[in-house]
Amino acid sequence: MIKVKICGIKTREAAIEADRGGADFIGFIFHKQSKRFIHPFTAGEISRSIKRAKKVGVFVDDSVEFINDVVNLVKLDYVQLHGNEDAKIIQKIRAPIIKAWRFNDKFNAKEADNFPCEIVLLDSYVEGYAGGSGKIFNWHKAAVETKKINKPILIAGGISIENFQEVVDIFQPYGVDVSSSLEVNGVKSVNKIADFLKFAKHTCI
Repeated sequence: MIKVKICGIKTREAAIEADRGGADFIGFIFHKQSKRFIHPFTAGEISRSIKRAKKVGVFVDDSVEFINDVVNLVKLDYVQLHGNEDAKIIQKIRAPIIKAWRFNDKFNAKEADNFPCEIVLLDSYVEGYAGGSGKIFNWHKAAVETKKINKPILIAGGISIENFQEVVDIFQPYGVDVSSSLEVNGVKSVNKIADFLKFAKHTCI
C-alpha cells in the first residue's frame, strides 16, 4: 500500500480529517518564508488531535536547538529537512530524518542514498522555492535516478487525484507527499483531503 503524506496542515479540522481518512504522515511547516508556515505552539495544540498518523515537522536550514525544541513541543515522529543541511548535524536531531531533494540535472542519487536519513523525498526544483511549489518535475527522468536509491522514497510536487496513478506507475514509490492540490484559496479543504485519501487508499491501489 502506498503511503500518503498530507503536508502543510494549519488547522485542527484538516489534521483530523487527514488522520481519520488514513493519512500515514501529517506535515507541519516551520519555515517562516512558506505560505503554509505554522507556529510551533499552534502545531503542538493541533498535534494532540492526531491519533494515528505520524507527525512530521518540515524545516529549512534551522539550528539543531530550534529543531529539537519543536520536536519536543509538537511530539514529532519525523523531522523533514528541506534545505542545505549538513549531514553532520543529523546525529544531534532527536527524531528520524526525511531528507528532501529538489530534482534537476544536478541531482545526485548516490549523494541522496548516502545521506543519513530514513526516507528520501524528491520534490520539484523551482528557483526561489525550498519546496511546496506545486510544480511537477520530469518524472520519467527522475525515475531512472531513483532506481539507484535503496531507501524508501516519497514523491512530492504537484500530485493530485488526476495524476496519482501515473506517479505510482512510474516510480513505484514508498509514498507520495501531497499539499497544493488539496487547497482552496490557499487553505486545506477537508473535502479535498477526504476525496484524495479515499481514492489513494481504496480506489486506485
